[in-house]
Amino acid sequence: MSPDRPLLDASAVRLGLTAEDKADALRQCGEVLVEIGAASAGYADALHERELSVSTYVGEGVAIPHGTNESREHIERAALAYLQFPDGVDWNGETVHVCVAIASKSEEHVDILSALAQVLMDPAKAATLREAQSVDDVLALLSPSTPQE
Repeated sequence: MSPDRPLLDASAVRLGLTAEDKADALRQCGEVLVEIGAASAGYADALHERELSVSTYVGEGVAIPHGTNESREHIERAALAYLQFPDGVDWNGETVHVCVAIASKSEEHVDILSALAQVLMDPAKAATLREAQSVDDVLALLSPSTPQE
């Protein structure tokens, strides 16, 4: 893996998707992580296992699917995937429009989760994240920025 490869790569951003239900959305998240070479099918399956024990819904129409601790052996490299479901997906009574799927063995993803938290605390930015029209919009919102001086 190239050390300068971003955790969220343009190839992992998917806009305008539809999902029949939460299980279908989780399946799609796993497929993207496998397709970009971040994880194997075993990790994709673990997204469903994690969801059975703890909901990954975090608010503002966003879920952060990730595997179980035991499934980390199936991770090839740290990466994230952004999947947008404009029509929404029922997530235990909440409506999810965006899944930010995580494959990480350690703390590599913390900076992006911090950027995501900042976005979600700002209703306008959260709306922009849910309604993103381009890959560049997503990358601009979720790429950790350098601190303002």
